[in-house]
Amino acid sequence: MIRDLIIKNRSYRRFDSSVKISFNQIERWIELARFSASGRNMQTLKYAVCTSEKINDRIFGNLGWAGYLTDWAGPEEGERPAAYIAVLNDKSLDENYYCDDGIAIQSILLGAVEDGFGGCIIGTVNKNKVAKVLKLPENLEILWMIALGKPAEKVVLETCKNNDIKYWRDEKDIHYVPKRPLDEIIYKSI
Repeated sequence: MIRDLIIKNRSYRRFDSSVKISFNQIERWIELARFSASGRNMQTLKYAVCTSEKINDRIFGNLGWAGYLTDWAGPEEGERPAAYIAVLNDKSLDENYYCDDGIAIQSILLGAVEDGFGGCIIGTVNKNKVAKVLKLPENLEILWMIALGKPAEKVVLETCKNNDIKYWRDEKDIHYVPKRPLDEIIYKSI
């Protein structure tokens, strides 16, 4: 059921590094993005996939992991992603990708969750350095990075209190994500 997949599709930041993901699996998830809607059907998004441990290590140091967890530098050895996808805009096709990035990333992550994996969308990226690591041509602009792997943490949704939307972890390292109540996000029904 789609509701269950969406609830299970959390921002996982710790993974079981011993579980690998094949390029073919990732290719199937990207195909879901290919089938998804695209503004003007322009289809300017492209993807650079990395499943190499050596290159993943070079990418890792150029990413920010959890802005609200100020005392956490990111996943430790053994908890790092098995793969990354760089979500790219091909500027030679068009500078404007509308909302295609969000639609595509959601499609990719729902595919990953359905297959027992998970991911995290990372926006804090040293784009110049990662572009060099991935040897990207100038026309391909990094929009986001998706970290992928077998989740090795528990993520719990909770209703936010006192308008506090900051995610947090308890003493058992369970990750909590506050969500605004439905009656606060529906402005009006006529």
